[in-house]
Amino acid sequence: MKRIGMLTSGGDCQALNAAMRGIIKCMENSGEQLEIYGFLNGYQGLIYSKFRMLTGRDFSGILTMGGTILGTSRTPFKTIKDPDENGLNKVEAMKQNYYKLQLDCLVVLGGNGTHKTANLLREEGLNVITLPKTIDNDLWGTDMTFGFQSAVDIATACIDMIHTTASSHGRVFIVEVMGHKVGWLTLNAGMAGGADIILIPEIPYDLDNIIEALEHREKSGKHFTIIAAAEGAISKECAKMSKKEYKKYLEKRKYPSVSYEIAAQIGERTGHEVRVTVPGHTQRGGSPCPYDRVFASRLGAEAGQLILKGEYGFMVGYRNREIVKVPLEEVAGKLKEVSPDATIVKEAKALGISFGD
Repeated sequence: MKRIGMLTSGGDCQALNAAMRGIIKCMENSGEQLEIYGFLNGYQGLIYSKFRMLTGRDFSGILTMGGTILGTSRTPFKTIKDPDENGLNKVEAMKQNYYKLQLDCLVVLGGNGTHKTANLLREEGLNVITLPKTIDNDLWGTDMTFGFQSAVDIATACIDMIHTTASSHGRVFIVEVMGHKVGWLTLNAGMAGGADIILIPEIPYDLDNIIEALEHREKSGKHFTIIAAAEGAISKECAKMSKKEYKKYLEKRKYPSVSYEIAAQIGERTGHEVRVTVPGHTQRGGSPCPYDRVFASRLGAEAGQLILKGEYGFMVGYRNREIVKVPLEEVAGKLKEVSPDATIVKEAKALGISFGD
């Protein structure tokens, strides 16, 4: 008999359900008897002992379902050791609930912050297995995260549809893609959608270079431009600021986001009519694409096998086209950013895409 606790934490994305289904199907097919405790709304469920007893039937028919059947919430790592409003020690509460239910393992599906807390629980002596979930693809130790490809597909479809109206009206369009700290999603969707300019957090832009790229297209007889901008895109001037200075700058900024600021600046400098499209949370919603269904199922199957073998303290990741186990301590607290010198960036520039740098 294996007693498994399971939770999904942080922002939702496609294929969370597919990954959980993969774990349970793998373990059931081994003949192992299971007790499954599904903690509700992320770590909040583990802290306050809010859970559902689940069976294999609960994981039937959810392969194609977006979101998460367990619900999710954000429980910031930076405050995880702080008592709650009633003075409860959250870390101790999680440990107590784990031991009270006599769990053999806690399975955690989440992104960067989620993995920091998971590693903390590992350090506290709990048996933990994690799976890499985020549309940002920014988790250290894995080449791919589930949810990423589905989000790329949605953002790309948005850029595709913008092309027709941009070309018809001869306008500049900015499509703002999710990604506060890293630009993997914007970079891939921008290339797939044929964006002319891609702006990502790791490569600060110079407005003069953006204007130059626009003028170059005009001279080439191309009277519209598509800009794919990450929501965390940053100018070279702002990149030189301290975190405190930049925070104050953002508080005073009169525009709702960087894309609207860039649009206004382009309009003032060139007279171009600039439109902004923000697909927003649609990038995290809907059914997972076929790639993510397969990928999440593979990760889930490997996680199930690790639990059956009693191998804990790992994130199930993906490296060099193989599913691998990565020690949690190697993952927690690290961010996988786009290097300005990455081959994909060089290749994009070779195609004529400007990064505004």
